[in-house]
This record gives sequence, structure tokens and C-alpha cells, in this order.
Amino acid sequence: MKCPFCGHKEDKVIDSRSIQDDSSIRRRRECLQCGKRFTTYEYIEKIPLMVIKKDSRREPFDRNKILQGLIKASQKRPISMAQLESLVEEVEKEIQKKYDREIESKVIGELVIQRLARLDDVAYVRFASVYRQFKDVNEFMRELKDILSKRRLS
Repeated sequence: MKCPFCGHKEDKVIDSRSIQDDSSIRRRRECLQCGKRFTTYEYIEKIPLMVIKKDSRREPFDRNKILQGLIKASQKRPISMAQLESLVEEVEKEIQKKYDREIESKVIGELVIQRLARLDDVAYVRFASVYRQFKDVNEFMRELKDILSKRRLS
């Protein structure tokens, strides 16, 4: 570490403290040449997770996009904001655990759909119809039949 006062490259650490929920460290240092003290901070470098879109574009992951889609899909349904936020949090945690730098948007969509199907059938169908881009009524009907058959089995 270079001293901000004299430019000397050797110092000693006098004190270290964790700050901001242990996500960074504050260090008090003393220059071994001029004796002046200064403070440095160390932070964990966060590499943004990039989402690979269907057309191969890349953009930073944004949890709010998922939440907004869920809000639209669950309008006039008995689903609380807390439930939707919890669903988004689950998806985000799973993504952070399994993926380092990039993830395809279809993987995110499938994670959301799996959880939404357990939460509410109508919201699930609404979300799936936009996400999967059903091409005709027959595809939509197949999805509904799958839901009904799963419901009968459980």
C-alpha cells in the first residue's frame, strides 16, 4: 500500500474492523517512513451476473424484472407481495449458488415457473403464456390439461 502522504510503499496495520455486515474491512495503517496514519477499505469485488437473452444479447441480472412479471401474472389473485418477494428471493439464491457469471433467461424462467406452479395455478398459466409464448390455443390447452392431470394425481 502506497502512503498517500510521502509515497512510501511500506506500512503496518494498526487496527482492522469489519463493517457493513462483514462485507468490507476498514484498516488503520501507519507509514513506516513518515509515521503518518491513514485509513483503507477492502471490499469484496462483486461480478455482475449477466443474463443471456433469447436473441443472444446480454444484460445484467435484475430481480425487479422477475418481480414485475410475477405482479402482472398474479393480479386479482390471492397472492401477497410477501409471497412474490419470497419466490424471487428463492430464485435469486438458487441462481447465485449455481451460476457464476452468466445464465440463460430460459433457465431463470423455468425456475420461476416451477415455484409459481406450486403457488397459484392461474398465475402460473398467465406467466407461462407470456414466457413460453404459446403459438396457438392448442399449446395453451395442452398446458391447462397438464395442470389438471397433475391436480388429479395429487
